[in-house]
Amino acid sequence: MYKKTKIIAEVKTLSPFGFKSEKSWDELFAIANEVGDIISIHTDSRWEGSFDLIRKAKTLTDKPILAKGIHATDTEIDKAVSAGADYVLVVGRVPSIHRDLCLIEPLTLDELKTIPDNLKVVWNSRNLSNGEIKKETFEEARVIFRGWLCQASNIKTTADIRDGADAVLVGTHLTEFAKSLKISVQEKKIRLKKNSDSVE
Repeated sequence: MYKKTKIIAEVKTLSPFGFKSEKSWDELFAIANEVGDIISIHTDSRWEGSFDLIRKAKTLTDKPILAKGIHATDTEIDKAVSAGADYVLVVGRVPSIHRDLCLIEPLTLDELKTIPDNLKVVWNSRNLSNGEIKKETFEEARVIFRGWLCQASNIKTTADIRDGADAVLVGTHLTEFAKSLKISVQEKKIRLKKNSDSVE
């Protein structure tokens, strides 16, 4: 299933909810660059992010970069795009510029209902005000929103990817997820080999 799902691999060294990575930004970037279809780079200082890190990331990879942050104003979106971001996360609002480049993160299911299906949406299982898990689920979000929908937060392994997720955004558990991805690929190769052997 995960083969159909784009992986947005996040370089997260710190969060205001108590997480601190044992790995450096560069070490996490190397993992993200290996497993991600898109690489997520924080711009918010509360997550040790900055727009300069977008510029740095663009020198290290040819993969698309998602500027990860609240981006409460359209000026911040412009700043992220000017820094080289291919996509920009926008939380709690639909911007008036660069909508084709934005991933919109609604805070509630009621807010999700107001977002046009032609925009890209991220459903975060974490409440950004306190870091706790929302009662509203990805499955509920998927029923409401028919367009491109990304599952975010609390994804530890490929087994956590939900049906209907066009993408997953993996941050805190990136190292663990990368290991599970390799195991899944190895298991698939073994199954294919067994099938080809049985045919012979």
